[in-house]
Amino acid sequence: MSIQLFIILVYLAVTVLIGSLAKKRLKGAASFSGCGLGVSMCVAAGTGEWLGGTATMGVSEYGYIFGLSGAWFTVANGIGIVVLALFFAGLYRRLNVGTVPAILGRYLGQNAQATASVFLIFVMIAVGTAQILAAGTLGVTVLDIDFSIAVIILGMAFIAYTLIGGMVAVGYTNMMHLIAMFSGVIFALLYVMKGNGGWAHMQQQLPMTYFSPTSIGLPKISSWLIASVLGACTAQAGIQPILAAKNETVAKKAALITAFVVAPFGVLTALLGIASRLRFADLPNAKLALPALLMDLNPAIGGVILSTILAAVLSTISLIILASGTMFTRDIYHTFINRNASDQKLLAVMKVSTGLSGLVCIGFAILLYGGATILDIVYFAYTLRGALFVILLFGIYWQGTSPQGAIWAMISTGVVGSFWIIFNKIHGTYPIHPALTETYASVIVAGMATFILSFFFRTRESRHSPSSVRTRAVTIRREAASRP
Repeated sequence: MSIQLFIILVYLAVTVLIGSLAKKRLKGAASFSGCGLGVSMCVAAGTGEWLGGTATMGVSEYGYIFGLSGAWFTVANGIGIVVLALFFAGLYRRLNVGTVPAILGRYLGQNAQATASVFLIFVMIAVGTAQILAAGTLGVTVLDIDFSIAVIILGMAFIAYTLIGGMVAVGYTNMMHLIAMFSGVIFALLYVMKGNGGWAHMQQQLPMTYFSPTSIGLPKISSWLIASVLGACTAQAGIQPILAAKNETVAKKAALITAFVVAPFGVLTALLGIASRLRFADLPNAKLALPALLMDLNPAIGGVILSTILAAVLSTISLIILASGTMFTRDIYHTFINRNASDQKLLAVMKVSTGLSGLVCIGFAILLYGGATILDIVYFAYTLRGALFVILLFGIYWQGTSPQGAIWAMISTGVVGSFWIIFNKIHGTYPIHPALTETYASVIVAGMATFILSFFFRTRESRHSPSSVRTRAVTIRREAASRP
């Protein structure tokens, strides 16, 4: 057994042990999905949505291909979380619900809530798939085994760890992961830069485009910013700890701290991707940039730092599949299938749906390996989340928003966004115009479809329930504002 593998297994064992100890505090479905969290637990759990395999393996992959500009991924996420903290965290918490679809349901009804839940579960599966891809790539490098086998082994470990203790386990272990991630990546960067002759030497050896903040292209940067700012406000995995915060003040403070933890992390991992490009100019797969670099270090040092990358993946995948299970249980099962389910029944359904979400992520990761970059997969998920937020904004601030119109707007957005991605993969460009990315297309369709379809459906809805459509948003806002 290699030193690197031994260190990673020890770290994984400690993580599972902490999860097992946290299980003692698990007291039903509410604590499994999160409730009464303080600032530190909210931050620890919330950062798991943003600092996972995407912020490490994904950004380093982009750093290897494009350079420093790959860091825009986490910078954009940080900006999005600031918007969430300043303008929406308090409102969401005052609504006293457990999921993002339930927020939309308060304004537009249960059918819209169920549709949004299906929509966001799909998004969570996409993000979770990207995390499993990162984990599998790490497994290929460290374990020297087939990617599919690595994905199954590590993926099943992630699922088991999540099911042991739910949100309680995620919060406690993520505190450890955050410390490991930052200390490990900073140490790796200092060590590698020294070995590469320092910053000046790296600039001499690589094209200057690698050190430009815009080499990835302004259309990509602007798309990331739009998708991240809008998507942060409907990210179930990131918002779930905020909804579970003790009060509104804790929710706002935790979201703001999370933003300033997330934003700078990608700069560090993008620099590691650049260092890997300098040392390994012809890797067969850019996803291997970070693992290859770390495996080339002193075995003990490389093992410790590789375990921090595993920590990043752990911190995200557990929260992602937990969010999927929570939405299915609360927004679909408890709302439509079994309204009178006991707490123990809800807990059982939540665990089963959480586990199944993990298995689906494993399956998709095996199918997509080598076919798409990690960040592209997550970026598409962010795009759909951002489009959903546009629809939610209509529901909150425009009394004329039709529940039926909002539902069809979600469906239209998903179809258009998927078509844009597929068209780009086949033809190497986007329909209509190369700069009109899936983000722009999805957001535009979400806004236009909600507006137009609301007029189309509103007459019929108003005839059956004239007050429900026109006064719902005003009533909900007043209720939220009146809560302490």
